[in-house]
Amino acid sequence: MKITSFLFTAGTAALMAASATAEPVTLRVQTHYATEHPTGKQLAEWADDINVMSGGEITVEMFYSSSVVASTETFDAAINGIIDCDATSGAYQTGKNPAFQFVGDIMGGYATPYQQLSWLYYGGGLDAAQKLYNKFDMQLVGWWVYGQESLASSKPIRNAADLKDFKFRSPPGMETKIFENLGAKPIVMDFTEIFTALESGIIDGADASGLANNQSLGLYDLVKHANYPGFHSMPSDHLACNKAKWDAMPESHRRIMSVAMESLALRTALTFEKKNAEAAADLQSKGVKLYAWSEEELQKFRDAAQSAWVDFATTPEAKALVDSHMAYLRQLGLVKE
Repeated sequence: MKITSFLFTAGTAALMAASATAEPVTLRVQTHYATEHPTGKQLAEWADDINVMSGGEITVEMFYSSSVVASTETFDAAINGIIDCDATSGAYQTGKNPAFQFVGDIMGGYATPYQQLSWLYYGGGLDAAQKLYNKFDMQLVGWWVYGQESLASSKPIRNAADLKDFKFRSPPGMETKIFENLGAKPIVMDFTEIFTALESGIIDGADASGLANNQSLGLYDLVKHANYPGFHSMPSDHLACNKAKWDAMPESHRRIMSVAMESLALRTALTFEKKNAEAAADLQSKGVKLYAWSEEELQKFRDAAQSAWVDFATTPEAKALVDSHMAYLRQLGLVKE
């Protein structure tokens, strides 16, 4: 009995020691979203979730609207310890390695945020992407995906044929190649130039954001056509942390961070699904025409996009990610054998 009592006491003491309060940590995280943006508000909730779940052991200090460094410099700022984590987009880092395109906005792949997230968590995506991030001494913690983006246009874009000679604002990179292959005339310009270019007729439309965001920006006050659901772009934002900082955290802290990211991902997808549906109803009541592409037309865009993937995958890391996406898209039936 004495031996049993001793073992029980010793075991309890060991368990208590193992679960002793970890050292408090503050994580400095920069995002490009503003505090009043729906995603900015969700990131504030995410930071609060982490603080509460950790019993106050983890404090997330958010820096909104890229207030420390420029959005494109956030990743390097985390690598160099100026901040701890980057909550922007992997697509900003394609200059480092084109593989980042395939964790930032693969284009012409998945139909819903849930499919894209399932590649990350259940299709081997996280392991494949982690090799890329670790190469730069960063740790990919997770993603959030707000859904398909919608074009804003002054003329109907009902199918692939309507893209011929369509002049629109496009971000730089792979997107311009995809649309050029379909006969469009993408024009790379800064986001802030969209409104003047639409008003003056320099462009016929713009790739800006999702339907609800486009509405809030006032784009459909200028043009009266949109694609909904969208078909061309479904960007993901990432949480990527300095790997040394991440590795120094106890497993309990890392688990809290990962689970909180999964929660943020679900809330983001659900929030924008609702917001976009509300925006669609409101815009239609105001005379804006919405066009949903048929499965046949969607496949034409996917084929053009996936052809561009091969051309863009010029490094071993990019090729590995494209192969991983393609294998999972085949499982989902979105790519034909």
